[in-house]
Amino acid sequence: MLHRMTHSSSPSLLLLPRLLSHQPFLSSNFKFPFPLSPKRLTLNLIPMASYHSLHNHTNRLASEQSPYLLQHAHNPVDWYPWGEEAFAEARRRDVPIFLSTLPVLFLTAIPFEVGYSTCHWCHVMEVESFEDAAVAKLLNDWFVSIKVDREERPDVDKVYMTYVQALYGGGGWPLSVFLSPDLKPLMGGTYFPPDDKYGRPGFKTILRKVKQAWDSKRDMLIKSGAFAIEQLSEAMSASADTDKLPDGVPADALRLCSEQLSGSYDPKFGGFGSAPKFPRPVEINLMLYHSKKLEEAGKLDGANGSQKMVFFSLQCMAKGGIHDHIGGGFHRYSVDECWHVPHFEKMLYDQGQLANVYLDAFSITKDNFYSYISRGILDYLKRDMIGPEGEIFSAEDADSAETEGAARKKEGAFYIWESKEVQDILGEHAALFEEHYYIKQSGNCDLSEMSDPHNEFKEKNVLIERKEPSELASKYGMSVETYQEILGECRRKLFEARSRRPKPHLDDKVIVSWNGLAVSSFARSSKILKGEVEGSKFYFPVVGTEPKEYLKIAEKAAFFIRKHLYDVETRRLYHSFRRSPSKAPGFLDDYAFLISGLLDLYEFGGGISWLLWAIELQETQDSLFLDKAGGGYFNNTGEDSSVLLRVKEDHDGAEPSGNSVSAINLIRLASVVSGSMAENYKRNAEHLLAVFEKRLKDMAMAVPLMCCAADMLRVPSRKQVVVVGGRTSEEFENMLAAAHALYDPNRTVIHIDPSNKEEMEFWEVNNNNVSLMAKNNYDVNKVIALVCQNFTCSPPLTDPSSLEAVLSKKPSS
Repeated sequence: MLHRMTHSSSPSLLLLPRLLSHQPFLSSNFKFPFPLSPKRLTLNLIPMASYHSLHNHTNRLASEQSPYLLQHAHNPVDWYPWGEEAFAEARRRDVPIFLSTLPVLFLTAIPFEVGYSTCHWCHVMEVESFEDAAVAKLLNDWFVSIKVDREERPDVDKVYMTYVQALYGGGGWPLSVFLSPDLKPLMGGTYFPPDDKYGRPGFKTILRKVKQAWDSKRDMLIKSGAFAIEQLSEAMSASADTDKLPDGVPADALRLCSEQLSGSYDPKFGGFGSAPKFPRPVEINLMLYHSKKLEEAGKLDGANGSQKMVFFSLQCMAKGGIHDHIGGGFHRYSVDECWHVPHFEKMLYDQGQLANVYLDAFSITKDNFYSYISRGILDYLKRDMIGPEGEIFSAEDADSAETEGAARKKEGAFYIWESKEVQDILGEHAALFEEHYYIKQSGNCDLSEMSDPHNEFKEKNVLIERKEPSELASKYGMSVETYQEILGECRRKLFEARSRRPKPHLDDKVIVSWNGLAVSSFARSSKILKGEVEGSKFYFPVVGTEPKEYLKIAEKAAFFIRKHLYDVETRRLYHSFRRSPSKAPGFLDDYAFLISGLLDLYEFGGGISWLLWAIELQETQDSLFLDKAGGGYFNNTGEDSSVLLRVKEDHDGAEPSGNSVSAINLIRLASVVSGSMAENYKRNAEHLLAVFEKRLKDMAMAVPLMCCAADMLRVPSRKQVVVVGGRTSEEFENMLAAAHALYDPNRTVIHIDPSNKEEMEFWEVNNNNVSLMAKNNYDVNKVIALVCQNFTCSPPLTDPSSLEAVLSKKPSS
């Protein structure tokens, strides 16, 4: 939970800033002298040679595997990676530590951009300060300097980002924190310019002031840091007073969250909130879940209203520039309110979650518009983001060179177009394509004053769809199908031309948690997309992949994690992989997101081994992270003494929180197995949610997925669909697709092949009711489905349409 400590409640936390200046460096009311746009200080001013060619210096980061750390391997700063060697050196020299970490997520208070190994502000500070010999000398003489890749060590970043947030009321990246040799925080901030400017101290001034404070007021600083950690530890590891939420809290939280999101809805451009706009999929999850509950209660007006907001938002995102129309997939966020000009980075965690919400929209509407967007995301990942063993990479950078060998990188260079370029490539169809995607000779980043405040995209175009295909097809005197075929062929030509441009940097790190999100979307698509009308046509960049192929991709990714990132003997995960597993252990998100992906992999047609592994991982998660006395899960194991905080996170942001996902996992597992195991899962879920009672009551919009989990737990009996038959038959595939055809988050699908000895043994031990159903309904020539709820089951169903009809019946009051 993110509890922000106020200045008044912890005055000692302001001690060092008061020593250094009359104002905190990054106070929450600090006004930046430039607009909040990702184009400020972009890399078009930064030479590429700075990163790779000038190897006058080599430090310890040269032996690391993180792309981010390797970028700093030739700085004159004597960087250390996080570890005992650095800590021991600080103790030996009796000097403070300077810690610098890489960003991943965006926090609203300070406008620093998201990123992995290619964060703009990280690069700006690198070039301005870390490659500067004078700055390096100060750091090397007075400090031990440590670089941390936030993706490799989110637990470390969490400690010190929480400190900065608590102290200044906001945070961002790059994170810059000074620590005592025993790792207590002394002061912190984000980006610092090299010299004093804008009335703000420069990095050299900061270093001198910290050095002076360390020499003259060391005891006071250390006590302040220790007190800060003590206070944060108490605030961030709350326990539940009771074992379960009081009656009424789940329904109230769900309603409140929906109301709050509806109040922030943008009826003109879709989405929830104002610019910059992020595609926060957990908000879509909440709104669709709540609309389903309203529909079941007969409140159709409310249900339809929620759905309209969601569908319009998804349509606006898909038509906007945040969507890569040429290559598929989505960029990180839009800087304007109309989803037009994005921060061009592509993140795996966005792709996995967005593919799933578009699949959900298709399940509800049966409109191929949504399945097409899901396919585009998955086909992009399949084409560009999957390694030789099925592993799925983390991200693609926002920046690239405009031409081969160019000395400068620019944001969006790979993705934007000049009108003349489009005309030369497309010839006779250029006018049609330009009208469809609002391409202009002067450039099209003019839809909002926030789109391009510095006029950096002059004569450049970010593709956006502003008119309906039917309208333009009529104008050009052709059928919509012919029109779409022409657009698809045009996109293919532009894709081929774009492929000859210098490509953005690929972060080929494999992160378990994000792979879990992608495994889920690939697995779900394998059955949900079978609901597309037979003969549906697809146009580039969608390639018309057979849905069952997506299940194979999900399985290969899961196999990679099992092979390379899982210790069979200890039953523990590693966090990430690049050439070899990282030193960091798996964190809560790795277990929770992977378990969720494995449950989807099983329910959507994978073998029983994936369910077995999910159960095994849940057992390990409980042993490593569960607060058995206080409820809920900590974000790390607590075994690493260098990590000073164990936090129970709940915020569902760009990624859902590990606790929200865990609550849903426990509910799902409890509906698969029976007896004491099911009761234990349910009890842990109840206790977890009770920890966050205040959050659910007071700030529901911060925890939308947890609101869904709380409501799922109060459902008296989840609907179970049991499919019995030989797994290799087409009939089995069709019946399983029917089981998943309709949107229903409170449904569990179990499939069992009675001829498979391993499966039967599993069910006999873990849920004998399922094994009995399998034995009693097995017919070697048929696939049979049963729908069970409230301790009763439907008659055996032998064709998919009958199963869909039963599942579509409204529940009785």
